[in-house]
Amino acid sequence: VQLQASGGGSVESGGSLRLSCAASGFTFNSGSTAWFRQAPGKEREAVSCFRPYTGITYYAESVKGRFTFSKDNAKNTVYLQMNSLKPEDTAVYYCAASSRRLVGSTQFVITNYEYWGRGTLVTVSS
Repeated sequence: VQLQASGGGSVESGGSLRLSCAASGFTFNSGSTAWFRQAPGKEREAVSCFRPYTGITYYAESVKGRFTFSKDNAKNTVYLQMNSLKPEDTAVYYCAASSRRLVGSTQFVITNYEYWGRGTLVTVSS
């Protein structure tokens, strides 16, 4: 299984970016999928978690209303549209996938995801 994340870059505050994560050897319609991020000096945190079996997407409070998770089944690719970016969104963003149907708080636990992309850096300047 390989997850290939892309789309990071440098933008000014208020700008937008769209991250992509393409998978091989894994179908995003199975199991659970998430975007995590890790800012310098901070722990990795869940940004958005999607459960295809319920169609429900979780968003961290800090990004709710600004970030949107989506997926393209034909391309087996998931996206994270990030609007109104703030300097505090600066981080390395990772896509992650689990073969299990994670529920509740288990979807926020890093160790529950067995597949990870390499990460893509997002830098937001003020």
